[in-house]
Amino acid sequence: MRVPAPTYRIELSHPQLGRHRVITGKDPRVVRLKAAEQESQWEAQWLRKCEAELKRLEREAKQARAENGLEEARLQTEEAEQEIAELNGILAHTLDVDDRIDWNALYDHREFGRPPVTPPIYESFPPEPEPRQFAPEFGLLDKVWSTGRAKKEKAAEKAFRLALEEWNRKVAQIEHQNLENRARHDRDVASHGAEREAFYAERDRRNQAIEKEAKAYFDGDPSAVSEYCDLVLSRSEYPAYFPKEWELAFNAATGMLVIDYQLPSKDAMPTRKGVKYIKSRDEFKVSTHSAAFTNALYDSVLYQVCIRTIHEVLEADAVGAISGVVYNGIVTSIDPSTGNPVTACIMSVQVSKAEFLEINLARVEPKECFKKLKGVGSSKLHGLAPVPPLAKLDKEDSRFVEAYSVVDDIDSSSNLASMDWEDFEHLIREVFEAEFASSDGEVKVTRASRDGGVDAIAFDPDPIRGGKIVIQAKRYTGTVGVSAIRDLYGTVVNEGATKGILVTTSDYGPDAYKFAREKPLSLLNGANLLHLLEKHGRRARIDLAEAREQLP
Repeated sequence: MRVPAPTYRIELSHPQLGRHRVITGKDPRVVRLKAAEQESQWEAQWLRKCEAELKRLEREAKQARAENGLEEARLQTEEAEQEIAELNGILAHTLDVDDRIDWNALYDHREFGRPPVTPPIYESFPPEPEPRQFAPEFGLLDKVWSTGRAKKEKAAEKAFRLALEEWNRKVAQIEHQNLENRARHDRDVASHGAEREAFYAERDRRNQAIEKEAKAYFDGDPSAVSEYCDLVLSRSEYPAYFPKEWELAFNAATGMLVIDYQLPSKDAMPTRKGVKYIKSRDEFKVSTHSAAFTNALYDSVLYQVCIRTIHEVLEADAVGAISGVVYNGIVTSIDPSTGNPVTACIMSVQVSKAEFLEINLARVEPKECFKKLKGVGSSKLHGLAPVPPLAKLDKEDSRFVEAYSVVDDIDSSSNLASMDWEDFEHLIREVFEAEFASSDGEVKVTRASRDGGVDAIAFDPDPIRGGKIVIQAKRYTGTVGVSAIRDLYGTVVNEGATKGILVTTSDYGPDAYKFAREKPLSLLNGANLLHLLEKHGRRARIDLAEAREQLP
């Protein structure tokens, strides 16, 4: 009988192509060769398919980039046009705004936000084991065999005793956990109450400060009128690159408000006109406004800001305290001849309230209005030609007193904690005069009152860190409490100052440091004061124990 030749078989598949094939043959070498050829064909076919898909995706991505590029160019062009439209509408924007301060809206009406403390959770006790639960079962033999009965009774007693011990252990554990839960709950209740009390106390202090400021304003207090106008201008909306800085002085005798207003530099003006997308190069091309357009825009912005600022303070004048306004437009720019920053008044105008209220701002042309009001300034404001202001800002305060020197009498033997309190205030003035000398700052001592109010005021002209700074000096021999820091913060708010500094010969409690955190307050203790004196070439000492014995 003839034996048939064996058949060789290889099964192939390509999941990505979804192909499957079985190759058979009598010669294994031929079968393997065919299998390899088939796999090579499938792999080449899959590669061509992948390349085709990749090209398709690249075409779609390129099309999407083109579409996105065109859309992005359109959006950026609209954004550039909107920027110019906003600048051209600076004056018109304020006409729909009521610039009077709504005092009620300034009050803090927030409620304490932390949820109330939930009652503690108590775990109940498991049922106490009873002897009957462990009573043994006796059989017939137990009734006649006393030894077996005794063993079962003893085992039952032991099981009951162990169960009772375990129950007592669990009860003690549960009692301990319930006591911890109760203690934790009591701590939460106490913490919740303290936080709630502190929240409302702080809210009441803020609201009382606002109420005090409102009353002072409606009573016609000159300082309150200045603070009110400062608040009005601070609420005025301008593009983010505007400085939004100014200084105010109000003369109650004449009713004249003088405003030194910081204007944006010409370099801050937007220059982007439009954006195009170049499809062939897959890139954006930005077109810019001409220099003539930017100069004209800058001049228009400055005239608009001038008229708008005067309008805002006069419209907001709810008590009729202001009879007129002097507006000085100040610009800080880089002098091309020196490369250094220079600050100059480039426009100034004085107008009475009655005259200004006759102007129809909805139809006025700002530059012509400025000229009509006899404003002074170059015909091309973008040239930044300085002009003399029609009235200068008066930083004098009726509370200021003539300063006298103390620091020359201080040496390493002087105990600052026991010196005369008024001398101590003048010493602090001299220390800060030396500290602010590099920035041409000015420090003035206020009239002696010993009431914990303003002891000195510094005027720091630095455009970044500067402004009006309230300084309090406390020649203390004990720890300064948080109430003094709260008073300082209230004074900073009432004075419209940018910062408050409290200097003491002693130190502050933890609550004082905690309250001052994240507020514009600086607390300088005795060590800091001695360091400042040393920094400016003076030595002294602070001995609190000695001062307690010497002072009444």
